[in-house]
Amino acid sequence: MGHGFRPWVQCIGAAWLIGTFIVATGGQVFAQKKKKPAPPKIRLPESVRSAPSHLMDVEPADRSRRTDLEYAASELDHMVEKELADKGIDPNPIASDEVFLRRVYLDVAGRIPTLKETSAFLESSDPDKRVELIDELLSSPDWVSHSYNFWADTLRLVERPQPNIIAEPYLAYIKDSIRTNKSYDKWVYEMLTAEGKVWENPAVGYQLRDDGMPLPYVDNTVRVFLGTQIGCAQCHDHPFDNWTQYQFYELAAFTTGTRTRIRKGDPGFEKTNPANKLISDARQRYDKGRVPGAFQRLLRANTYRVSEVNAEMRLPHDYAYDNAKPKSIVKPAVLWGEIPSKSKNATRRHQFAAWLTSPDNEQFRHTVVNRFWKRFLGVGFVEPVDDFIEDSPRSCEDAMEFLGDQLVRSGFDLKDLTRIILYSRTYQREATDYSLTSGEQYFFPGPVIRRMSAEQVWDSMLTLAVRNPMPFQRPTVGEIKNAVDVDFASLTFEDAKSQSEAFQKSYFLPTYKRGLNKHSYQGNVLCRASELPSPQNADHFLRQFGQGDRETIDGSDVEATVPQILAMFNGPITHVMLEPGSAIVDEVLTIEQARDRVEAIFMSVLSRRPSPRDRIAAARELSKTANDAVGYGNIVWALLNTREFLFIQ
Repeated sequence: MGHGFRPWVQCIGAAWLIGTFIVATGGQVFAQKKKKPAPPKIRLPESVRSAPSHLMDVEPADRSRRTDLEYAASELDHMVEKELADKGIDPNPIASDEVFLRRVYLDVAGRIPTLKETSAFLESSDPDKRVELIDELLSSPDWVSHSYNFWADTLRLVERPQPNIIAEPYLAYIKDSIRTNKSYDKWVYEMLTAEGKVWENPAVGYQLRDDGMPLPYVDNTVRVFLGTQIGCAQCHDHPFDNWTQYQFYELAAFTTGTRTRIRKGDPGFEKTNPANKLISDARQRYDKGRVPGAFQRLLRANTYRVSEVNAEMRLPHDYAYDNAKPKSIVKPAVLWGEIPSKSKNATRRHQFAAWLTSPDNEQFRHTVVNRFWKRFLGVGFVEPVDDFIEDSPRSCEDAMEFLGDQLVRSGFDLKDLTRIILYSRTYQREATDYSLTSGEQYFFPGPVIRRMSAEQVWDSMLTLAVRNPMPFQRPTVGEIKNAVDVDFASLTFEDAKSQSEAFQKSYFLPTYKRGLNKHSYQGNVLCRASELPSPQNADHFLRQFGQGDRETIDGSDVEATVPQILAMFNGPITHVMLEPGSAIVDEVLTIEQARDRVEAIFMSVLSRRPSPRDRIAAARELSKTANDAVGYGNIVWALLNTREFLFIQ
């Protein structure tokens, strides 16, 4: 196992030879500064060329907690290092400032640092600069954006889980829960118990994500929040774990009374569904009976309302075990432990949520600790992170339990959990070249080398190209509510027609997506991945680099593919940063000396100063062209196509 990855990527001369094929874009931009012709045409949208004055208010990292969290990080290191010593493994050296800087930006902010950010950190002599940077990033909109991407993959966030469900308020709720640093147990409890329409109580979006699939909903919930897969037990006793089919139905009995549609007796619902009645009426009023899609979406979306009723769970008709008869009623029961006493008289959904999120439920805290440990170290204490079984190998189990205890002690503060991990020597060590497919257990002499996620690659490219990577943000709950909420008790056809026409012009999804094109370059909307409709189309850069289809939990992928190579070699997002008006072009053109320009390019793209060998290769490249400026574009392009750029050391 090797540390870091500089030895792999120093030989970038070959990439620069390939880079000469892209002279037309990069070279001409830089050359225009030297020859001083007419100003080049700016093709980047105006909305991304100026830095925003303010994006959002983010709950800051609590400075008063720093000393306690640093002490906890030290205790964490002691446990990890003891395990390493027991295994005869030496911990990796502490990573250089350059490596740490880039790593922590990618892990916390979801992007590489800018030239200004890199220079400020590397030139600082503050002995606490690493801790200061961690807290600064955790208090930034970047943390919200990148964390949203993490949870979007885990919770399978999409704008339309079904054609008539409008999920944007739920997506806004997830983002806002991160922004305000809502305690994790409260956040999960709200999602499991929420009632109402999604723009009245956005947390109901979690229930609507699996609308019409009550049993997969239970399986997905246990997998996401308890790290256990019980889906097999829906049809038969689990072949590899202790769960029985009967236990599955006992747990599912807690949520069997969940309803997701309005019912007879609700406002406006008398003999027939009011949405169906109005749409039927509209067929008589619109030309040739063609009712606009926005009209139908608006009304049908208002029929989705989550509520809880008394209902009994029954075993399936083909239940084959001798402990009960097919179709017999199943009383609710938890998989382990007990329902907290304060919730025993609550409704069944609240009982289930209280048990799942209880501080006494070790699996609840261990699962999120394991997810976050893998998020920042690259490998979980337990792998796979959502398949804890009784005999699962556990690396550094004491460290996992310690972090779980710290999480409970903090009131399930995920930001404090993150700070402990990032403050630790374990996180700040040099990375190791390790793969889960090796079959070897990993004991964390340092993080592992990882390829960037699709969102990290995309957001890092934007960092190089634009000054405002968030020219728009997801619609808020209030904006969506104003556009779509109706009261069936008083709604007339004319009112529905008028509101649907306004909806058509604002948040009707096809219209909304087209409206984003004012922020686009060659068909690519230049905004951070967290704000873009998800999932993107299959041919989008994000999907090519492994963004999941959001149909499966943690469905993203970081495997290399040919489309990725082509996208990096000659795709629109690669070209955009070499356009006149891009951030890196403007920054390099303000520098007079060739040596300083090369340094600025390396610090912008790789967050480090060039080595003597890099400088020789750069000088050789610059000497090949009739105009030195052509070479600068080739250097930028070539560095983007190195493994050093695409991987997190």
